[in-house]
Amino acid sequence: MRSRLTSAAAACGLMLALTGCDAGVPKHQTPLGFAIKREMDLKGMTPADPIVIRIFKEESKLEVWKRTKSGRYAELKSYDICRWSGELGPKQREGDKQAPEGFYHVTPALMNPNSSYHLSFNLGYPNAFDQAYGRTGAHLMVHGDCLSAGCYAMQDGQIEEIYALAREAFRGGQQSFQVQAYPFRMSPENLARHRGNPNAAFWANLKEGNDHFEVTGVAPRVGVCDRRYVFDASNLNLDPNAPCPELDVPEAIRTAVAAKQQRDAQAVKVAIARLDAGGGALPAQAGVQVAHTGDANAPAGGNPASAGAGTTLMSRIPAFRLPGLGGRQQPAPAASPVATSLTAQATGYTASVDAMPVEDPFAVFDMFVTIDARTLPKAVAGARGSYEDAAGTR
Repeated sequence: MRSRLTSAAAACGLMLALTGCDAGVPKHQTPLGFAIKREMDLKGMTPADPIVIRIFKEESKLEVWKRTKSGRYAELKSYDICRWSGELGPKQREGDKQAPEGFYHVTPALMNPNSSYHLSFNLGYPNAFDQAYGRTGAHLMVHGDCLSAGCYAMQDGQIEEIYALAREAFRGGQQSFQVQAYPFRMSPENLARHRGNPNAAFWANLKEGNDHFEVTGVAPRVGVCDRRYVFDASNLNLDPNAPCPELDVPEAIRTAVAAKQQRDAQAVKVAIARLDAGGGALPAQAGVQVAHTGDANAPAGGNPASAGAGTTLMSRIPAFRLPGLGGRQQPAPAASPVATSLTAQATGYTASVDAMPVEDPFAVFDMFVTIDARTLPKAVAGARGSYEDAAGTR
């Protein structure tokens, strides 16, 4: 009998180790399961390493990124957001049912193990940026129960795992984790589709933070001045309502981010040409709540096959200024192989990045993904080191 009990206990222990579940453990203490710990191990992460959370409204995705042995962050896992309320755009006032957009920092004090929505953590809205605009509202969270009135709602099993990842990062010494809440992925295609939205300038400011993250591979240090976000400056003790002083951003980071923004601005123009040529907007996500922005895509510009040479198509691209690029207006580019491809096939540019010559100003873009560090100059390689020197140990 004793042998049977011992065997049963061992079997139960093995099951708990594999599933990460224990009916006797409070939900906020649910251990990480075998699968997620195995994924961390494969990616050079440990449960104690810091995390960053990235939210993309339009795609209804929440991503957990974690620091690796290299010091850079990598995506650990992506979750489908069960529901978010409102439309694309920031939260403005109490009761508007908008889910926030911006850069927020979650401390252990903002974690709620006794939430009415299974488990939750408060985003810390309104932050200094929101307060500079007089925005109101409280208790804006990521939580379970798949119900939302201004929050990002997850399935209960999802929020348990996300909560556990945050808990272990805090135990490992992280004092707060950053939440980057975006209206959509900051790709040239998406920026082109939403170029007429009243929030375009605000989203361009969010894109600056996105670019810093993608260039350096670590969460950007965030400040607010002149009622806008600024990133990775040596001094971020700023007055949110006062004009920004001269910001001392490490040169390698500043140069690499500027290069990415220039390239993205060119890619936005190509995406606008694609939309004008009848490429159309991306399809809505099925089975998830997708906000309606109210901005319409530009009408088709006729059959691309009859547009003539690449020069003819590219001449129809309007001069486009991406907010956040110092007010510089980018002129319409000359014809390129990409223009010829767009003329021949309006469904988009899908050529391999590595297969195109770097002299082509459009060669480094894949129009269907956000441009990452592989498409940037070698200056990116030094950006991480300069960032770490400026920011110090996290």
